[in-house]
Amino acid sequence: MALRHAVLAALLDGEYSGYQLAKIFDLSVSNFWHAVPQQLYSELSRLETQGLISGRQVIQHDRPNKRVYTVTRAGIDELERFASTPAKPGTIRENILVMVQAVDHISADAVIAQLEERARMSAAKVELFERMLVRLRGDLDEHTFLRSATPIGPYLTCLRGRRFEQEHHEWFTSTARLLRARAGAHAEGGEAS
Repeated sequence: MALRHAVLAALLDGEYSGYQLAKIFDLSVSNFWHAVPQQLYSELSRLETQGLISGRQVIQHDRPNKRVYTVTRAGIDELERFASTPAKPGTIRENILVMVQAVDHISADAVIAQLEERARMSAAKVELFERMLVRLRGDLDEHTFLRSATPIGPYLTCLRGRRFEQEHHEWFTSTARLLRARAGAHAEGGEAS
């Protein structure tokens, strides 16, 4: 997947400025695609030049003018082409996994601290996803929403983001606990010798 497809998908729900798009990425799209605002602004310019989105200037009297974007028919066609190509499996590239891999040869305390911090971060993200899910479904319960409400795509990606962070939280927590217990057992065994 290229950034272009993530931007096109994010713009499907309405007309957004680059600033608003950056906020959307930060709150919802970031669970499956990371981009900094500068990348988004560059991509918006490319997509507009290619005719995949259209932009219009909004005159604001109390603030600087802004440009807002919507997806064109050509942009929808590009997403259709993208959706028909085989999806490549994701890969894990986590520096914390390198730390855990090396834990037998380095200080476990630093690795445990990193795991505990990441567990806190994941717990906070789970809470954020929970709030987003409630906001997306409004007054509907989850079963009713999943059966018939729209838009379903952002809700499903938010569910995946929540599950991803729940799994992270559980792994970070259990791994830190295990390493701490092993370090404690090792210290006790070392004192007894």
